[in-house]
Amino acid sequence: MNTIWKRPDGSIVACTEKIKVLRENLEELRQVAQDAFEDALLMECDETQIRAVFQEVIARLENPYLKL
Repeated sequence: MNTIWKRPDGSIVACTEKIKVLRENLEELRQVAQDAFEDALLMECDETQIRAVFQEVIARLENPYLKL
């Protein structure tokens, strides 16, 4: 996945170190999600439900910087 990261004003995040950190964080998140997904499948959970629960978890993430 080659994401072009943007700031709230629409400008592009160009700092290579920031982009590197974002890529590493996404890869870690993807791996944890993949492991959890496989575990749930092995425990005979419904794939559609697993995906819906994961989406809900992401949707409920809180922005701690919104209050600043």
